[in-house]
Order: sequence, then C-alpha cells, then structure tokens
Amino acid sequence: MLDWPSISRQVHIASGTILATDTARPVGGGCINAAYTLTGHQNGNQQTFFIKTNTADNLSMFEAEAEGLYALIDSHSLRVPSPICSGIAGEDAYLVMEHITLQSTGDDTQQGSGLAAMHQTQRPQFGWHRHNTIGSTPQLNHETNNWATFWAEQRLGTQLELAGQNGAKRALLNRGERLQTALTAFFTHYQPVPSLLHGDLWSGNAAFDTQGQPVIFDPAVYYGDRETDLAMTELFGGFSPTFYAAYNAAWPLDTGYASRKTLYNLYHILNHFNLFGGGYESQALGMIDRLLSECG
Repeated sequence: MLDWPSISRQVHIASGTILATDTARPVGGGCINAAYTLTGHQNGNQQTFFIKTNTADNLSMFEAEAEGLYALIDSHSLRVPSPICSGIAGEDAYLVMEHITLQSTGDDTQQGSGLAAMHQTQRPQFGWHRHNTIGSTPQLNHETNNWATFWAEQRLGTQLELAGQNGAKRALLNRGERLQTALTAFFTHYQPVPSLLHGDLWSGNAAFDTQGQPVIFDPAVYYGDRETDLAMTELFGGFSPTFYAAYNAAWPLDTGYASRKTLYNLYHILNHFNLFGGGYESQALGMIDRLLSECG
C-alpha cells in the first residue's frame, strides 16, 4: 500500500498545498507505472496533482524524467507538466507533477510550430548529462560529437544487445550489426545538429489542455537529430497534416528525412520487441532489410 501521508507531506513542503490523502484516485492508461491524482487546497483554492509510482529501485527513472521536464520547460516552446517533487515513500518511488486536464483536439498549428521552436534549443554535443529510460528500458546518453556513432552504438547497439538477450533470431542480430556499420551512408550529405528532443513523442504522449493549447509529457529527453522526434510522431497513429505543415513552415525538413525516419523508428520498434515481444521482431527485421537495401 502506498504511503500517502508521506507523499502528502512532501507535496506540502514543495508546494504549500495541504492534501487530503483520501482524495487519491487511480488513473488508468499506463503500462509501466501506476498513476494517481491527489487533490488538496492552498489559500482556499483547490489544486490537483498527478502522481506516478513504481518500485523504490526506479527512483532514478523518475528523477531523470523530472530533469527532462525542466529542460522542456526551459525551452519556452510547448506546455509540459511541471514537476513538484519526487522521492521514496515506504517501498515505492514516486514523481509528483502538475495535473493538466487534457483533451484530444486543439491548436495543431501551434503544436507543430512549438515543436520546431523546441528543436531550435541546441547544444554542442549529442546526448545528455545523464542516462534515462525509453519506456522502462535504460537509454544511454553519453555525450559525443559524432551523431552516426551515437545512433549506431547507444541506440541501435543497445537495443540489439537486449534483443539477443530476449531471444531474437540470429538473422535479426546479424543484419542489425551490418546496419550499424553501414548507417554512415545515411549522413553523407546531411549533418544534424544536437537539438533538444522529447525522445518518446508518439500520439499517446501529446494532447491539448482545455484551452486547446498543445501539451507534451512522458519524455525521454536528450539532444539529437530533430528528425528522430518527427519520425516517431508517424508511429502508432501519427499527428495531423496541419501539425506537419506548421512544423515544415517553421523549419523545413531535409529531403533525406523519408529514408532516415525508418532508421530512427527502428530504435522504437526494437524497444517494443524488448518490452513486449510478439510481432515486433518481424517488423524490425523488415525495416533493417529495407535500410540495408538503401545504403547498399
């Protein structure tokens, strides 16, 4: 059982809000963490918080997520929930955030232009100052100046190694290793800059607030090629044509994006194989074969 009094005390210290522990309500939809809302009052005004919980050994995952949210907030581009506090209560780790009431429709133009503005927050190196997670999978972020090496080793290499441990067929592993050595062909005429990335930007991690303003959440932040975020928006349902038009109007994509998006989405399909198994293995193999045929 969650230690709600302990969590409530930490929220009160961090925000000044007095919480009633009997207002905790479970929220569905997540497959990695448990989630709740908790309501209280500050100066006569009602405030609701969103809380994620997991086992105590996952505290670093929540701490990295909070740092990622702060990085996105500092870009002054798209709305994200503000972190309030994190810690351990009893046997559970928790992350408390601002609660934002969400809806599925809103200003798609601002969503696209806002993402382009976020991507214009840049640093000299790819990676990040700390590792984090993609879903529940560890995501390495060693900083480097070489994007192709970063993607080959810290993205595809990590997932292929896990796939081997999770029983992937030798064909997938061998062809994946061939792709690792050949993927510099996709960057012969294209040199990405290290842009601030959401890192896990599928349609389930983006919505709109009640005023129709875009909101993004559940990030896996690092600095990398902006195309990786755009590529993932095309997985699992995609975003609206208005979103893509607004993004391209603000910062047009390179003509080679159509090929590289398969390379970037391969990372997420491999991760889904490692998390969930099933048909993701054959999907990943098909993507690898297509990429190998393109790079010769």
